[in-house]
Amino acid sequence: MSTSTTSSGSTPSTADNVTQARASSQEFRAHLGDDDEAWATIRPLTVWTGSHICVMWTRAAAPRIGVRISTVGASTTWKESGSMTMTRSDVVGSLLRPTYLLRAREQVEAGKLDPTAFKAIEDRAVDEVIAMQEGVGLDVVTDGEVRRYSFIDQLVSAMDGLTPDPKGDHIPVPFYDDNGDVQSNFSIPMSVTGKLQRRRMVTVEEFAYTRGKARRPVKVTLPSPLLLFLVWSPTRSKSAYADPFEMFADGTKLLQEEIQELARLGCQYIQIDAPDIAQLVDESQRNLWKQAGISVDRVLTEGVEMLNQLAVAPGVTFGLHLCKGNHASNWISAGGYESISKQVFKNASNYDVFMLEYDDDRSGSFAPLKDLPEDKVAVLGLVSSKVQELEAPGMLMSRIDEASKYFPRAQMALSTQCGFSSAGPGNNLTKEDQEKKLRLVADVAAAVWH
Repeated sequence: MSTSTTSSGSTPSTADNVTQARASSQEFRAHLGDDDEAWATIRPLTVWTGSHICVMWTRAAAPRIGVRISTVGASTTWKESGSMTMTRSDVVGSLLRPTYLLRAREQVEAGKLDPTAFKAIEDRAVDEVIAMQEGVGLDVVTDGEVRRYSFIDQLVSAMDGLTPDPKGDHIPVPFYDDNGDVQSNFSIPMSVTGKLQRRRMVTVEEFAYTRGKARRPVKVTLPSPLLLFLVWSPTRSKSAYADPFEMFADGTKLLQEEIQELARLGCQYIQIDAPDIAQLVDESQRNLWKQAGISVDRVLTEGVEMLNQLAVAPGVTFGLHLCKGNHASNWISAGGYESISKQVFKNASNYDVFMLEYDDDRSGSFAPLKDLPEDKVAVLGLVSSKVQELEAPGMLMSRIDEASKYFPRAQMALSTQCGFSSAGPGNNLTKEDQEKKLRLVADVAAAVWH
């Protein structure tokens, strides 16, 4: 879907709508050029937003994530986005790492397994997760992040500028169980002590291999640069960065380079994982950031702008995943999105897809979906990757109906609320549970939208 807007001081008449649609039609037609086949599939939908006439361009045959139009002042600019068909059944990223892979990783690290043999074992694990995702009918696949230790490997194991620091004064990240009791405190025993520099690009190998094996579109996941807060030490890091936002900015530049390389290789769908932003729905988490000297207001302004800068690459659809913690079936933050939705949904404007956590009461209501521009896609994370119990299809359909009171059903999709193995062995489910959950996502999405 695509949009163009024009300012108006009062509610427009039907004639105003027609005039604006005609003008926008001429501009959009000129942008498409002589592609008569593409133009034949485009339909305008003119909407009065209260302050602007918004002409949304959609594909008649099927919703697509395509050309996006943004208006600045009186001039209209046209920005090419991804051209892939909307994925109704999506997958967040990480999948359970098989026991044989975890054992092989221990062996190669101990020098008991040849690296070449280990790569073959990694390849086998990737082949298996691709086949499983395609087998259950998902619209898009990932490599399961099985080559990684955790979803943030690009920041902590593929960059120089960090040193071991097991007693570092980092922001503590407590994980809670269903009863609200702390089960663990996540900590990375490293601190940033030098300028960040890339050692290698993690996702290039991931994408190149998966693209050659998959029959479905391939999605690649990257962490938010703000997750570098995990290795920010107020005492040790300031010798390298006087301000943590300078560190975040360097992380942003390195991730931008990786994204451009993925685009060059033909990647059409990139997801940025930003639990750092989503955890700020919880006041206790905000307080921890403040205690470490990191301004929450700056995170929600400068930080969101850094995220937005990542989502620029020709031919690529960008998704922003906003979950609230996922490790060993435990969580970090509780609360709805209403405390961040107006800032994040509006200012992360380069993203086409917003992947949101809605798998339990802790997630809050669907009301914040009203703050999401209607040219975006809301992927509802209604299926839990934390628990073995399989959700009832009817319940999921009812939840989608409820969400459609706040956001157009035509611009929705379905997924789990997060991955199954953000780090290490993963959540407390079996491979069979995981497969049933993903098949449920595919089946319900097909029933609702196809």
